[in-house]
Amino acid sequence: MLSLWRQRLITRTNATLRLPLKSYSTVSSSPLAFQVFDRNVKKMQKDRAASDKEESRVVDYLKDEVAARVSDRLLDIKREFGTVVDLGSGCGHIVKHVDSDMLQKLIMCDMSEKALYRDADQNYEVNVERQVVDEEYLPFKENSLEAVVSSLSLNWVNDLPGALIQIRQSLKPDGVFIGAMFGGDTLFELRTSLQLAETERESGISPRVSPMTDSSDISRLLSRAGFTLTTVDVDEIQVSYPSAFELMDDLRAMGESNAVLSRRPLLKRDTLLAAASIYKELHGNEDGSIPATFQIIYMIGWEPSETTPLPKKRGSANASLKDVL
Repeated sequence: MLSLWRQRLITRTNATLRLPLKSYSTVSSSPLAFQVFDRNVKKMQKDRAASDKEESRVVDYLKDEVAARVSDRLLDIKREFGTVVDLGSGCGHIVKHVDSDMLQKLIMCDMSEKALYRDADQNYEVNVERQVVDEEYLPFKENSLEAVVSSLSLNWVNDLPGALIQIRQSLKPDGVFIGAMFGGDTLFELRTSLQLAETERESGISPRVSPMTDSSDISRLLSRAGFTLTTVDVDEIQVSYPSAFELMDDLRAMGESNAVLSRRPLLKRDTLLAAASIYKELHGNEDGSIPATFQIIYMIGWEPSETTPLPKKRGSANASLKDVL
């Protein structure tokens, strides 16, 4: 009966993906002007998650799904790339969805060496190089990369504008950046339940779920970083769990636990139990499970070049929009 409860269901816009049953059984220390996340804690969380290979592979379902959608966007660009950098690659989610018709070599970069090498014994269709890289301090030379992709990593970066600027500067003219981040509505069910429980049991709240950005912010940040022909779109993935406890277990196994600097170190047992009850009462499904919503923001930006299309001058149109409509 327990194994049946562990079955998860990802709900997509046009398709439903059933997931398998689960059996339970060098970072720079330079200070930043503004810090939200403890990067050392995040590295330790990713190391710990990757150390348990069996557990972490079972919970790859979310990151694999988002990586597939990032890869689809790269495939839409009718160009064969020589080398592509996967920034914040984790254990290797994007590499599962690319082939030699898309690119020749993928450079996987992550701050966690254990995550990078978790699946080092796997064979892929493209050549793979692994580098330990902190997303906040990129080692790449200016105008040296054809393309950079990033899936569910930049949402843990303190200086996101600075990271985007570094990515753009590393791209060759007409190079492309394709990324995906968790959006502001991610895990809103868990966030509200924890806030209500803490207010009731502890007379106050603390940040239990990471603060996240929204699509309008990303659009402005891409333009501010100097990208052109920017595109931003939003999607949602909803996963059903037996209860809030299994959801938090999976987040921990993914290496996606809270790493906010101002977080409280412990969550009291009675507060956790209250949060789980509130979650099921406010958001529960009819079958007794609870939904967890992951909002994903996808972004595309191009490094300007001489061949970049430019908008026509104002008033140069030769057809009336009124006539077209």
